[in-house]
Parts: sequence; C-alpha cells; structure tokens
Amino acid sequence: MTAIPSPAPFTAPAGATPVDDSRLATRANLDQAAARFESLFIGMMLKSARAASLGDGLLDSEAMTQFRDMQDVHMAETMAHRMPIGIGRALADFLARGRPDLAGATGGEDMAARETGG
Repeated sequence: MTAIPSPAPFTAPAGATPVDDSRLATRANLDQAAARFESLFIGMMLKSARAASLGDGLLDSEAMTQFRDMQDVHMAETMAHRMPIGIGRALADFLARGRPDLAGATGGEDMAARETGG
C-alpha cells in the first residue's frame, strides 16, 4: 500500500506574521476530529432511518420534525461518545498511517478505551 503524501504546510504571504500550526498536527486533534466524524455519520444514519418512515403520524408537524431533528443530533453525539461503532477509530488509524509524525503516537488507545467503556 502506498503512503499518502502529506499536504504542503501553509505558508504566510510575504510580510505577514507566520502562522503557528504546530498544535494542529497532533494525534489528539486527529482523534477528536475522527470522533466528530463518527457523530456526524451516526446522525446521517438516524436521519436516513427517519426518512424511511411508512407514513405520516397523527401528531406530525413542522415543530415536531424540528424537535426530532435536534433530538437525533444529541443522540448521535451521545452514541458516538458512549457507544462508538468504530468508524472514527478506523479513520484516525488510517490517516495516521500516512503521517510518520502521527503514526507512532498512541492516540488510538484513548478511542479504544472509549469504545470499550473504560
């Protein structure tokens, strides 16, 4: 499998103050982004399941739909935090393999502990 090349670092225009992006390329930030991606993915699954309903309910209204959407967002965040399905960890591990500075970090263990509830 070929390694994915890292993108070129951002360079500031001539005369501008340099950008400090040293904190961006950390395993902790990668794991956090992966957890957020998992939350979005679960939210899309819930939204898809809601769209597959068999018909209109007796109490359906625009307000109920909006409330249900907000509830689904909250449920997706909670599920991604307490019972992750593993797609976030797989994504973080995959992206870390292409970055030598992140590949040796053990950020995936934190996500594994969250997945097992420990």
